[in-house]
Amino acid sequence: MSEERNMIPLIFTGIGTIIGTVGCLWYYGYLHFAKPEDALLLSDYTMLKTVPGEDYKVSLTPAPQVAQCVDGVLVLFDTEQKGLTGVLVNSKKQAVRCMGQETPQLEQ
Repeated sequence: MSEERNMIPLIFTGIGTIIGTVGCLWYYGYLHFAKPEDALLLSDYTMLKTVPGEDYKVSLTPAPQVAQCVDGVLVLFDTEQKGLTGVLVNSKKQAVRCMGQETPQLEQ
């Protein structure tokens, strides 16, 4: 009973299954291939200092990002691109903290 099997159809089936799985995960948003234009750099944001008695002007149309405090860190969610989130950091890669929530402390 020494039959030789043709392995080529099994190899093509395996490769097709992997490609189909990755395609389905990407289509439904469980897999995201990051592109350089997806990243929002800190230089795109400017802090406007408010001084009592002085007026400042901002655009009436809001930014496409929404901020939320998650575990004491400011997290940005993009409303235009599905699944794009990020943490706001300074030039030293330190996360911007939120007020009103307890910040996580290093356990000793």
